Amino acid sequence: MRICVLGAGLAGLACAWQLLRDGHEVVVLDREAGPGEGTSRANGGQLSYSYVAPLAAPGVTRKGVSWILDDEAPLRLRPQMDPRLWRWLMAFVRASRREVFEQGTRDMLALAYHSRDVLAALLAEAPLEFSYRVNGKLVVFRDPADLAGAARLVEFQARHGARQQVLDARECLALEPALADTAAQLAGGVHTPDEAVGDAHHFCLGLRNALAQRGATFLFGREATGLLVRNGAVAAALTAAGPVEADQFVLATGIGALSLAEPLGLSLPLYPLKGYSLTVPTRTGDRPPEVSITDAHHKVVYALLDRAAPGAEGRLRVAGMVDLVGFGTDLVERRVALLSRQAREVFPAAADWPRAEPWSGLRPATPDWKPILGESGIGRLWLNLGHGGLGFTIACGTGRILADLIAGREPAIPAAPYGLIRPKVPRGG
Repeated sequence: MRICVLGAGLAGLACAWQLLRDGHEVVVLDREAGPGEGTSRANGGQLSYSYVAPLAAPGVTRKGVSWILDDEAPLRLRPQMDPRLWRWLMAFVRASRREVFEQGTRDMLALAYHSRDVLAALLAEAPLEFSYRVNGKLVVFRDPADLAGAARLVEFQARHGARQQVLDARECLALEPALADTAAQLAGGVHTPDEAVGDAHHFCLGLRNALAQRGATFLFGREATGLLVRNGAVAAALTAAGPVEADQFVLATGIGALSLAEPLGLSLPLYPLKGYSLTVPTRTGDRPPEVSITDAHHKVVYALLDRAAPGAEGRLRVAGMVDLVGFGTDLVERRVALLSRQAREVFPAAADWPRAEPWSGLRPATPDWKPILGESGIGRLWLNLGHGGLGFTIACGTGRILADLIAGREPAIPAAPYGLIRPKVPRGG
């Protein structure tokens, strides 16, 4: 079949790879001039397979109210007259029930571990250069109560395949000496040794090249302005340069999917969570963390993409914040300044901070944090959406599942939890 994938970010390209391997003719359509130029451009850089628990956790609503009143909180909400926002928030509150959270954690762990396996198979077949290495991850906590809560989640996740260890403050410092400047504030941390790091944009560039070498067609600079439906099925993606016809269509345009789906009467439970990142040069004399770090207090992640070497600078990626402020990607100066200050306080000697390059992007999130995969209810239109803050971690897995569904195969893990219509979780279940 000829399959048109709309979107050349992590989700779209990973899906295109699987479809091409299945023998389909693949056309990838994207409004940008190249791959991975949207939300995939400068994300946190962590492949965190054991850190996929839903954002809607028990108690997060109460904590979120206090964050709204704090100018320096990791979450910022700007109330506005957008029905999408209020529907999303109400569904988010419902998703924070403990039984829904626990089921969501199980579903996301299964998807993440599947994605890790699919990525390994992809790299065995098409070695890509994207600063990938397994360096482990350490989540550090300053509040003993927060650490105790994390320990309970470690125990829960251990029953579902996670391999993690709770460390005290001394053990955290021994594992990552770059934490020396904040060691006195630490209560402890959770170490996951098999997590990885990589550059998502470089991954997209490499995968685009691998796809092109194997016959995929790319139509960059071609924004899909609509979907043409005939007899209840999508017949073409409409662009300013003319229609793009295919036998099947995969919608993988992130938050941009709303503008294509809503005119068709298709309601998607998506809202953009705006996030920020800094990409900072490191020099041979700097002391960046070798292990990927998440500061649980500030909700900021640190990933050393490249080590510095004589004659070559390295790169440290810093990312954080969840802003529910609409659909703009503008850089808000005070949020960038806050992220920079928090990073300098934790790792003052890690990088050449004055040369940090800021970026912001929109994470297309569902209220329950699970992606939307499978049939749309409209003929010949498939969905691969809602990866939230986990696009790099789960994209390979979602691409494999969707290719399986299109082919009529049974996926390696059940696909039902990620369908547009979710199975209901009974109270107390």
